[in-house]
Amino acid sequence: MATIETDEHKALRAAVAALGKRHGRTYDREALWSEAGKLGYLGVNLPEAHGGGGGGITELSIVLEELGAAGCPLLMMVVSPAICGTVIARFGTEEQKQHWLPGFADGSRTMAFGITEPDAGSNSHRITTTAHRDGTDWILTGRKVFISGVDLADATLIVGRTEDARTGRLKPCLFIVPRDTPGFTRHPIDMELHAAEKQFELTLDDVRLPADALVGDEDAGLLQLFAGLNPERIMTAAFAIGMGRHALAKAVEYARDRQVWNTPIGAHQAIAHPLAQAHIDLELARLMMQKAAQLYDAGDDMGAGEAANMAKYAAGEACVKAVDQAVHTLGGNGLTREFGLASLITASRVARIAPVSREMILNYVSHQTLGLPKSY
Repeated sequence: MATIETDEHKALRAAVAALGKRHGRTYDREALWSEAGKLGYLGVNLPEAHGGGGGGITELSIVLEELGAAGCPLLMMVVSPAICGTVIARFGTEEQKQHWLPGFADGSRTMAFGITEPDAGSNSHRITTTAHRDGTDWILTGRKVFISGVDLADATLIVGRTEDARTGRLKPCLFIVPRDTPGFTRHPIDMELHAAEKQFELTLDDVRLPADALVGDEDAGLLQLFAGLNPERIMTAAFAIGMGRHALAKAVEYARDRQVWNTPIGAHQAIAHPLAQAHIDLELARLMMQKAAQLYDAGDDMGAGEAANMAKYAAGEACVKAVDQAVHTLGGNGLTREFGLASLITASRVARIAPVSREMILNYVSHQTLGLPKSY
């Protein structure tokens, strides 16, 4: 497996980095999203036949990482082109592909993703949002929480559960719910984390959907769900690595220039070594992210699942450590608005918590990789 980037990937990285530098950390989300879409960066993973770049999650993760490193990450990239775009490209009908994918690619359409519920948490088997047939229609009922960017999105891809006619057991299914559908309401969640993309609680009160709102086969279950969740973990790793790189770059610049006695503070090992360690951790996390992306793009869903979880874990830990050390390097300046690092203290925790906690990833590796027994 190649771990050294191709010339094309290096060129993509440089071009996106230049875009990010132009916008910077005071970026306007709509302006950046629009320009990234026009330049083809939002749809690099989508099929060329539907307006995309014909690449994969490997290329899309490069885009998000470089924007994050420039201080202007686009969180909806994790959701719209990565999760929703991937699922629709792999399992959607031709009509669904034609309706959604070109808009995802050029940035004119976005879609949110709704899986988390108040009483389900990390246990997707406890999802209570259910769907049942009423003639040719579907009736969807339930609640979702911590759903990003619903106010920005044209629709939300909702994870519900339908009853298996043979066993009576509930199985996951995916439904496209347009923003203005009757019975579909949203309520903002008051977050300490200030981000361009807001968080919402969703209520689905007997939402009636046409038959073509279902994405893929209602009997495919977890296969279709994890087709979106693995890219989500990989892109979360890219988000975290980009943020960590941004914080580290600020700290390195400061440590190179800041002089208290006779030499810059970066000459002292107490400052230099933790920054070097942060760089090493970020680079190691990136290698695992690249492995996960390549496995996914090659069609190895099982291998990608393991690697994506490891990449997300490693990137989350590396990001938090890099931000913490960056703030510590700047001292009091690290908490000022001028340097823009203090807000990352909260933001960096996102990659540890979402879309799955580091503890659940450790459970996954314990059970799936090491073969240890479950405690639950």
